[in-house]
Amino acid sequence: MVVVRKSLLIFVIVMVMIQKNAMAAQHVVGGSQGWDESADFKSWASGQTFKVGDTLVFRYNPGLHSVVELEGDSSYKSCDISSTVNSMSAGNDVVKLNKPGTRYFACGTAGHCDQGMKLKIKTVTGSAPSNQADSSTPSSSSAASHCLSTTFFTFIAAIFTVQMALVFLL
Repeated sequence: MVVVRKSLLIFVIVMVMIQKNAMAAQHVVGGSQGWDESADFKSWASGQTFKVGDTLVFRYNPGLHSVVELEGDSSYKSCDISSTVNSMSAGNDVVKLNKPGTRYFACGTAGHCDQGMKLKIKTVTGSAPSNQADSSTPSSSSAASHCLSTTFFTFIAAIFTVQMALVFLL
């Protein structure tokens, strides 16, 4: 009986971990336009709910753009890209939203921030799934793939738990 309880506890822990990952959203900055001057980042961000655990994905041409995280609101408003917290230039940069609060991003290419290529987001705590309806065009296939992988891992965790219980009982 103790073995069954231990197996059940392991199963519950695995399920909680899977559920936590299933609730995290991936926001492709700018939606289908990506990190580009043609995108309206203020409008895009207003349609999103950014939660702790979510990620931002900046997709862009690395020869044309970059991403800098700015220190605060005054740097954001004045497009002062000299005081940065982080700088990225790979073209497919992922930023983990690991705590609540406001964060500021801008393009590091001279003049692009002044042309509107900047983003201000507020990350909140919460347990409901994030709104990522407009985060990217392929989000439905990405969400379906994520749901399928979550279901698969849940199934594997259940098989593992049952197998462990049978091994200890026999």
